[in-house]
Amino acid sequence: MQVIHSIDEMQKISLGLRREGQKIGFVPTMGFLHQGHLSLVDSLINQVDVLILSIFINPTQFGRGEDLDKYPRNLDGDIKLSEERGVDFLFVPQSEDVFEGQFSTYTVEQELTNRLCGSSRPGHFQGVTTICTKLFNICQPNIIALGQKDFQQVVVLKKVIKDLNFPIEVIVSETMREKDGLAMSSRNSYLSPIHREDALLIYKSIQKAVKLVKEGIFKSEKIKDKILTILKQGELIRVDYIEILDRENLESISNIIPNHSVLVLAVWVEKIRLIDNHLL
Repeated sequence: MQVIHSIDEMQKISLGLRREGQKIGFVPTMGFLHQGHLSLVDSLINQVDVLILSIFINPTQFGRGEDLDKYPRNLDGDIKLSEERGVDFLFVPQSEDVFEGQFSTYTVEQELTNRLCGSSRPGHFQGVTTICTKLFNICQPNIIALGQKDFQQVVVLKKVIKDLNFPIEVIVSETMREKDGLAMSSRNSYLSPIHREDALLIYKSIQKAVKLVKEGIFKSEKIKDKILTILKQGELIRVDYIEILDRENLESISNIIPNHSVLVLAVWVEKIRLIDNHLL
């Protein structure tokens, strides 16, 4: 495995691989890799000739007062895990190179990013779509893998890829969970035992929603009320949003349509913001 820091070098390598007819797979991450990230590598490894994984903690997707400086980092561990998993190129650019000089060009999606996490974190998705546009141009992937845990982000990036005619196929891998059901996230490292006890109510509420749907209850408000009742059991929990949406356009729906709906929620456990979802 080669570790590449230079944008020009990574782009030159990628363009060369494309000219040779090599199929490039790509996994964009912010590092502090866990099994969720590695499952994305696994989903591509047998479908491509070359696999690139990027690590970049993108400052433009963090808002004022968010955890940019404290965001967990472990580059040595990430290098070891990536190499063991079969990654060919680990791309680790520096922020001053990615946003060089008087950087003033951004990619903006206007329909899907003004709600949910986009409403709670103004500017977040502009940061996400801009860095992914840059990474696509640098790494030249034929196919990328994204995780379902960041459901809104997946829908937004699919729209960007479609609207801007990137010749990229998207694979979405299911959410990986800890043994106790908590969705894998780098931010889980912030959780104390007391935090984690409350955080587990997120998965408990999702399980309740799934059970209700199986019992034939399709009214969104009724299910959301049940979820809220469970989450309120957590003394440290503050709910950001609980929504049941159409999977394709993220529009709220009053009645669940099986296999076309998604439950999404974002919860603060004291100062730690966690997101999760489940296809219904």
